[in-house]
Amino acid sequence: MAAADPRLILRDEELDAGLELMMLAEAALWAGVDAGLMSEPLGLGRSHWRAAFLLKRRPGVGVQELAHLTSLSKQAASRIISDLEAKGLVEKVAGDLDGRRRAASLTQAGHAFEERIAERLRAQLAKSYRVGGLDGVAGARRILSALAGGRMKSGGG
Repeated sequence: MAAADPRLILRDEELDAGLELMMLAEAALWAGVDAGLMSEPLGLGRSHWRAAFLLKRRPGVGVQELAHLTSLSKQAASRIISDLEAKGLVEKVAGDLDGRRRAASLTQAGHAFEERIAERLRAQLAKSYRVGGLDGVAGARRILSALAGGRMKSGGG
């Protein structure tokens, strides 16, 4: 990652404008997720899809890591994985090194569920990246990666 440019000085107004854009962009992305979830017969919510997406990107994630990645409590992350398992979208297996750790992976049905929702978001993101241009894509990824912080370092992806 490139070092921060010391010449870049941002006023509160510029930072607030960036925060506003982040919140509006997040709302637009979640609206895409919500529209996809409404067309699903499974009765699942945003956290379920988010967990499925992360399990696609990071197979074998356990409850503790999912909680860290999503800022959910361990209890909430466990409930989400259990809900997905009950719907046949996730399977849990004992860990190789620690039999108590139950790694979760998407089933074939889980991959299909995640894909149906994600295709909407990929189209939305691709359209936005095209507006931003080639330089904008790299810049956006650097900014988002810096915001994600340590979450990017854990697991795959």
